[in-house]
Amino acid sequence: MARSESTDVLVAGAGPVGLTLAAELRRSGVSCRIVDRLPARLPYAKAVGVQPRTLELFDRMGLVRDVLDAAVPMRGQLTYLNGVAEGRIELVLPPEVPYGFAALPQYETERVLEQFLGRFGTVIERATELTAFAQDADGVTSRLTTSSGGEEEVRSRFLVGCDGAHSLVRKGLGLSFEGGAFPEEYMLADVEVGWGLPPGYGVRSMHRGEGGAIDDLLVCIPLPGTGRYRMSMLVPPELSAARQAEASGAAGGDGVAHGLEGGTAPALADIQKVLDRLAPEPVTASALRWSSVFRISHRLVDRYGRGRVFVAGDAAHIHPPTGAQGMNTGIQDACDLAWKLALAVGDAAGPNVLTGYDAERRPVGEEVVGRTVRHAAEGVQADPADPATLLLREAQLLIDYRDSPLVAPPPPDDGSVPRPGDRAPDCGGLTGDIAAYPMRLFDVLRGSGHVLLVYGTHPAGDTVADLAAAARELSHGLMETRWILPAGATAPGAPVPLHRDGLGEFARQYGAGEGTAFVVRPDGYLGARLSPPTVRELAASLGRVFGP
Repeated sequence: MARSESTDVLVAGAGPVGLTLAAELRRSGVSCRIVDRLPARLPYAKAVGVQPRTLELFDRMGLVRDVLDAAVPMRGQLTYLNGVAEGRIELVLPPEVPYGFAALPQYETERVLEQFLGRFGTVIERATELTAFAQDADGVTSRLTTSSGGEEEVRSRFLVGCDGAHSLVRKGLGLSFEGGAFPEEYMLADVEVGWGLPPGYGVRSMHRGEGGAIDDLLVCIPLPGTGRYRMSMLVPPELSAARQAEASGAAGGDGVAHGLEGGTAPALADIQKVLDRLAPEPVTASALRWSSVFRISHRLVDRYGRGRVFVAGDAAHIHPPTGAQGMNTGIQDACDLAWKLALAVGDAAGPNVLTGYDAERRPVGEEVVGRTVRHAAEGVQADPADPATLLLREAQLLIDYRDSPLVAPPPPDDGSVPRPGDRAPDCGGLTGDIAAYPMRLFDVLRGSGHVLLVYGTHPAGDTVADLAAAARELSHGLMETRWILPAGATAPGAPVPLHRDGLGEFARQYGAGEGTAFVVRPDGYLGARLSPPTVRELAASLGRVFGP
């Protein structure tokens, strides 16, 4: 067996989650290897919805332009019941949110991420499978089978399983994966249709039987290309993969019935039969790119890691595709875990940083699984939240870590301003002394790690210079400081880069007044709100994350 040189992190699985994790690690200067058992990227439009929050994270990483160039806007949904239009959902977010909803085939998301990862000199090791691992106090020893058929032993400081619903890493850790499966099977197909419906809108067409239950379903999500959609529908008995497996005696496996299944792939004629029954208008499907039968389960792991080994994405949580939450939740798992691993690898992490991954992300996974199961059974319209809140939640803009041990307790306020653990909102109109154009806050934060934002002309508490020096020292040199001044204010000889709040949006969005500072984490969440900002309070906040 060949033995390779060690690496900081071994990532098993090169789907969107594993690629995001590897890219964020490499962007932080962490060495990693990423392996995938498949010889090539699958050409399937499985996960197709990209949420606004995920686009914000891609912006922070520096690859959002490539994603936007490849995607198409998702403007809303048209709903039909028994052939009658039921209404239209418009996916419109508040103007301060920088990105809308997008649709992009999963293989295109993977292509963009793989190319971005390649900029750091890291390539996917394809046809290479993790087969076993063992961890000790200092690291993890993993066994791989390689594309040549040989075996290799890899030593890493950490291992992350982004290896899907049937995760070997999850099983190797002995984690439970409780939940169940929906009895229905579905067909997926990537086709083109020439109907007259407005572009950019999904279609949900249902038939309600005499007993009042929905007995037929067609869901169409727009994809890049003229008249192109990813369609899903109930599978007819003759194409049931479960029945075929039962008849052949091939049923078994790990009991997790989730994802694409083998058996007979639906033909264009099978898709056309459903369109003939449920399409809002007569239409003919063409250009079938791929099709499959798939099952849906809902499961959640009991913990997101143990020791030096972690799971993310489908390895940790699976659920119905309602609202396009799965891939996006997994990508956010990766962004949360990556900066924590980077601190640990750099010996800069406090004692609770790695356990903070489970503390922050498992409650999110639990909420997403529960919500998507309810929506799959009862429909999004059954959600008691008001439409605006529902849309923000589906966009994943309401996720917070207020209960995390890694964020500071909030100062007294009326609850109307962002608190520690909340998403750091974007704002526009920031100007400087050299650039002749205004910038958004996300432009300022792009590519950065931890950032201290200090607001005010003469901030109460310690000076900006003292705060910046303390931030550098307390973060082992990893935190930068930005000074944001009210419009028209000056600060000759500023000790740190400064920006003016030309439109007053920063003060309004952050509820900032003279003497307010904010710690922004690498994943775009607030780690602390300091009012007034003092070195002492900053040290208490950063002590939750950074080691001595």
